Amino acid sequence: MADPKGFLKESRQVASRRPVEERVNDWNEVYPNGIGRALLPIITPQAGRCMDCGIPFCHQGCPLGNIIPEWNDLVWRDDWEAAIERLHATNNFPEFTGRLCPAPCETACVLGINQDPVTIKNVEVSIIDRAWESGFVKPQPPEWLSGKTVAVIGSGPAGLAAAQQLTRAGHTVAVYERSDRIGGLLRYGIPEFKMEKQHVDRRLDQMRREGTVFRTGVNVGTDITGDQLRARYDAVVIATGSTIPRDLAATGRELGGIHQAMDFLPQANRVAVGESVEGQIRADGKNVVIIGGGDTGADCLGTSIRQGAASITQLEIMPQPGEARPAAQPWPTYPMLFRVSSAHEEGGDRVYGVSTKEFLGDEDGNVRALRLVDVTFEGGKVVEVEGTERDLPAELVLFAMGFTGPETDSVVHQLELELDERNNVKRDETYRTSQEGVFAAGDAGRGQSLIVWAIAEGRAAAAAVDEYLTGSTTLPVPIKSTERPLVV
Repeated sequence: MADPKGFLKESRQVASRRPVEERVNDWNEVYPNGIGRALLPIITPQAGRCMDCGIPFCHQGCPLGNIIPEWNDLVWRDDWEAAIERLHATNNFPEFTGRLCPAPCETACVLGINQDPVTIKNVEVSIIDRAWESGFVKPQPPEWLSGKTVAVIGSGPAGLAAAQQLTRAGHTVAVYERSDRIGGLLRYGIPEFKMEKQHVDRRLDQMRREGTVFRTGVNVGTDITGDQLRARYDAVVIATGSTIPRDLAATGRELGGIHQAMDFLPQANRVAVGESVEGQIRADGKNVVIIGGGDTGADCLGTSIRQGAASITQLEIMPQPGEARPAAQPWPTYPMLFRVSSAHEEGGDRVYGVSTKEFLGDEDGNVRALRLVDVTFEGGKVVEVEGTERDLPAELVLFAMGFTGPETDSVVHQLELELDERNNVKRDETYRTSQEGVFAAGDAGRGQSLIVWAIAEGRAAAAAVDEYLTGSTTLPVPIKSTERPLVV
């Protein structure tokens, strides 16, 4: 145990973000000199608040099964090298989860029953940032090669986790990515102000030094077929993500100025790192409306602010959640609460309990407004509130309503993979699909989920592939696809 009285002496404290008026003028992370450095003055006593519980429910809340009390104790004892070894034992990419994960571990923290929980996510990111600066993170190439080959389709967190684990197990792994650079949504879906891409690049450099091969600009299913993959590789991992965006079939949907978030964000991310994008979708001087109240909507909000939008309104069909844990979502489950992201601190309006009835256009065929109506839920059905219709000006509308599943008309179709009832790639508890030697990990098989789930599934699928190829495995298995932790 760290400090036996730490939770009594110290209150919860998190890193301070840069002033809003400063950070909205650049694309750098919202923390001064990076969150790891911002946390260093306070992180040791925060780690000391961990009680090393007899039954640490934070393990259950984390899909990766991070051994949180152990690395909290090591940080409190100033043993940072041992802390990163313990953290890396369960998580390939803590610099990603430490910045992007919603931290279900914290809502499962035993201290959180009647106090503010331990700042687990902040301790995690401090460990990995300190480890990079101290040279503790080094390539771990395999001692021998198995002679087996694996193709990983998709370079998001699930694909990268699977690839790194399989490479370290001695297999020859090639990661295929249709974009021009590796990273998937980590690179082109997450804005710089949430995670600078240097964190992705240095991890990719480590993986290259370990032996993982990356093939960019390859559209699997077109540039290389499913049959060619099966002939060339001993195993294939489908980690393409859930990439079909949910749409809104309202009158006026065809008007100009209405776009999916994942058309808008990747372009902004490219420009933020110095690339040029012809015909870029921009928010400059426009009234922007974002439909969808989740993280992707917040990313659109922060991006639109930095592009100089005239106004920004984020719409959510559900009612506004409360600030206290609902009785129907008791500890240690993950509660639906009113949360304020860094982007929400910076500006914009959030409107709950509304539905878009119609998009209104101008004489040039571009959107000029949305017709909204307040809604309530009665018997599980959406009911419009009479007399609440009004128009909201908008020259740019962004859909951030989530995703419905993976693309199935290309390599999934060519490999003749079965789909489940949610149109995801069907797999069993060992991540095997309906075809011999083909596995599915991450959102492609699970459906849209959290980054921590993607990494956990990538690791678990890698263990399944290793066992398939060699008859046994020493790779850790954090979870099975049929298991559900306390996060919803």
